Amino acid sequence: MGIYIGVDVGGTTSTVCVGDENGKLIEITPQFPTRSDEGPSATIADIAAEIIRVLGSNGKQLSDVGMVTIATPGPATCEGVLLATPNLKHPEWNNCPVRELLEKKLREEARKDDRVDAKIDGGELSVRYLGDGQAAALGEFAVRRGDITVASEIASRWNITVQAPETELNSLFMVAVGTGLGGGEVRNREVVRGSEGRAGHAGHLMLPVDVFRYKQDQELQVGNAFSTVESAVSLTALTHQLAYRLKLDQWKDHSLHAINGTAKDRAKRLRELAADGDALALELFDDQATALGVALLMIQYIGDYDELVIGGGVCDLAPAVRDRYLSKVKEAFFRRALDGFRSFTAMSFSHCGDQASVIGAYVDAIVKDA
Repeated sequence: MGIYIGVDVGGTTSTVCVGDENGKLIEITPQFPTRSDEGPSATIADIAAEIIRVLGSNGKQLSDVGMVTIATPGPATCEGVLLATPNLKHPEWNNCPVRELLEKKLREEARKDDRVDAKIDGGELSVRYLGDGQAAALGEFAVRRGDITVASEIASRWNITVQAPETELNSLFMVAVGTGLGGGEVRNREVVRGSEGRAGHAGHLMLPVDVFRYKQDQELQVGNAFSTVESAVSLTALTHQLAYRLKLDQWKDHSLHAINGTAKDRAKRLRELAADGDALALELFDDQATALGVALLMIQYIGDYDELVIGGGVCDLAPAVRDRYLSKVKEAFFRRALDGFRSFTAMSFSHCGDQASVIGAYVDAIVKDA
């Protein structure tokens, strides 16, 4: 039985997914630190170690692997050379051939296996590259269409929603809200990569200034621009906005002032605070949802998709906060939409949550090895 592997590298954490050639998921690993601030070598070593660990726990070795696909934040070339990626800060990530580095490392490790065969010894273990937003869209599409099999135990552990297959689904665009904001498109069951592999960078669309509550919120530079979607809709954005708000008299007595740690550490507490009805946390998520609704409208104007999907960390909001968030997204979308676009209602949270990208990387590995 052939084994296929997807790897998702995030700005903060990474994940590995293992499955067979028939689309049956075997295991999705817990997230582990990316250590991106230490540069590519540390990250590649950790990924290889995690792949070897999860294979071993399932009685497999690298010699059983047919293909690996790695997904990372972009931009990057089709060959997986990263280009000044905003969410991977170490200077060695710039122009880093991440696909090639992982392939080289896995081939080295494969030769240490007891069951090394001619295939591995000949250096044929291959690694492919896919942008993380593209991978997330592909994973979401595959789960919704029923193209892969997710066991109930895996679905329960990772909060993956498995419903009746959407056999008429032909296109979707997905945004993944994380450390940054990725995006990806699937059309006619194919992930859209673009002429040079850079398609889907919805996070770097420009937003109108009226979606920002304070002028300070507009002053976060992501990549080479201000007032982008990612500067309003991401953990990076929440960190920036929260730091400013805590300086305001309105919030001078807020409980977050008592939290030791960085501004990012405080921002990570906002989900649980929102679940408890905290006014500041709800205000921040309301602002984020409004900005996202405007971004989704721009995306729908261009693509006219069957579905628009919201993925990433916001999928883990408490149910009542999720409902409020989606309501704010739709409100912003419809308030600004042309009449011909107001009939569109298919906006929803991801069925895969944080696992969409790693599942999509696994799906890509199967498809491209077929």
